[in-house]
Amino acid sequence: MHKKIILSARPYLEKKLLIPLSMGFVSGVPLLLTITLLQAWLTDEGISKSTIGLFALVGLPYSLKFIWAPLFDHFTLSRLGRRRSWLLISIVPISIFYLVVFFPPQYEEENLLTLWFAIGILGFYTSMTIFVVPHLSLGAELSSDYHERSKIFGVRHFFYTAGSALSLISFYLFITAEQNDTESLREIIFNHSIIAVIITSTLILYSVYKLKERSDYSNRELKNPYRAYKDVWENPHARLLIIAIFIEHVGSAAIAVLTLYVAQYIVGAAHWAPIFILCYLIPSAFSVPFWLPLSIKFGKVRLWIASMTLTGVSFGSMFFILFIDDVNTKIIYVLVAAFFAGLANGCGSTVGPSIQADVIDFDENLTGERKEGSYFAAWSFIYKASAGVMLLLTGFSLQLAGFLPNQEQTFEVKFVLATLYCLFPLACCLIGAYLLTKFKLNEEECRVVRESLDRKNLNN
Repeated sequence: MHKKIILSARPYLEKKLLIPLSMGFVSGVPLLLTITLLQAWLTDEGISKSTIGLFALVGLPYSLKFIWAPLFDHFTLSRLGRRRSWLLISIVPISIFYLVVFFPPQYEEENLLTLWFAIGILGFYTSMTIFVVPHLSLGAELSSDYHERSKIFGVRHFFYTAGSALSLISFYLFITAEQNDTESLREIIFNHSIIAVIITSTLILYSVYKLKERSDYSNRELKNPYRAYKDVWENPHARLLIIAIFIEHVGSAAIAVLTLYVAQYIVGAAHWAPIFILCYLIPSAFSVPFWLPLSIKFGKVRLWIASMTLTGVSFGSMFFILFIDDVNTKIIYVLVAAFFAGLANGCGSTVGPSIQADVIDFDENLTGERKEGSYFAAWSFIYKASAGVMLLLTGFSLQLAGFLPNQEQTFEVKFVLATLYCLFPLACCLIGAYLLTKFKLNEEECRVVRESLDRKNLNN
C-alpha cells in the first residue's frame, strides 16, 4: 500500500499538502536572503568583516526560539486553533523588520549603522520564530504514519527550496549591480524586499484561511511548558539527534555562508555564485520522490547516514579547485559537486524531520503530552546556531588571514576559504553520520510506540 502511495506522483499534488505546506515557500524566500545576501549587503553598506561575524550573535533570538517556543504549545490565542493563530500574528513583524534590514538610513557613522542593522536583524529573527515553530509543528501533526510523514516533510522541503530559489533572483541582481552607483543598488534591494514581503504575507494568509488543524491535536495544551525541554534532553533519541545534527550543520552551512566568496576569489567568477547555489537547490527539491521509496526499502535512518556522507564527500572534493588554473574547469567542478551535495540534502531534508516526528511520538508515549513546538524549536536552534557558528568562524578566520574585499586574495586567504568551504564540511558530515549509526528508533520500534499511543487514546 505504501509503495503505491509513495511511488505515484499524485500524492505530491494533493490539496491537503499543497495548501498548508506551501508555507515552506514562506520560509525559503526571506531566510536565504538574510544568509546569502546579508553578508554582501552589510559589506557594501560599510560594515566591517569582524562586525558582520558578530551579527551571528545578534541572530540568536531566532536560534533561541526554544525560550518561548513552549508557549506555542501551551496557548491557543483564538478559534483559529493552536497553530494558525500564531501564523497569522507573524505577518506584521516579519514584514516590518525585513524591510528595516534591507532599507537602512544613510548614516555616515558605522556605529549608528551597525546599531540599526542589529535592531533589524534581531527583530526579523524574532519575528520568524513566531512563524517557523507553529509551521514545523504542523508537519508532525498532520499524520502519524511512519512513511507518510516523510512525504509531508518532503513536500514542505520542495516548497522551501522553491522559495529559496526565487530569492536567488535578488542575490544575482545584487551581484551584477554592484558596479552601479549606491542609490541604484539600494533601489534594487528595496524593490525586491517589497516583493518578498508581499509574497510572504499573501501565502501566510492563504494558508491560514485554507488550513484545517487536526481536532485531536488542536486543544492539547502543555501543563508545564518549560518542563518540556527537560523531557527533550532526557529523551535519548532526541539527545543523539541534537548532537549529530549540530555537528553536521556547522559544516553544511558553508553552502550559504561562503559560496559567494568562493565564486569570486577562488573560482574567479562571482556572477556564478547564484548558479552554484541553484545547482544545489534544484536536485535537493526534485530528488524528494526518489528518496521516499528508498527510505521504505532501506530505512529512514540508514538512508540519512548515506546522504550525510555523500554531502560531506561532495563538499570535500571541491578543495581541489584551489589547484586548478582554468576558470571554466573550476566552474564545471563546482557545479558537479554542488549537484551531488544538493541531491544528498534532499534526502536529509525529507527523512530528517520525519525521524524527528517519530522521536516526538516516543516522548508522548513516555510523558503523555505532545511537544511538537518544543522539539522543533530545539532542533531549529541547532540548525540556526550551527549556521551562526559557521558565519562567526568565517568572519574571524578571514579577518585573521588578511582578507580584503574586492581585491585579489593571497594564497593563504584562498586556502582558508577552501578549507572552510570544503574540508571542514567533510569532517563535520562524517562525524554526524557516524553518530547517527548509534540511533536505534527504527520502524519496528515506532510501530510499537504508535500502537501503545493508540491504545491510550482509546482508553481516554
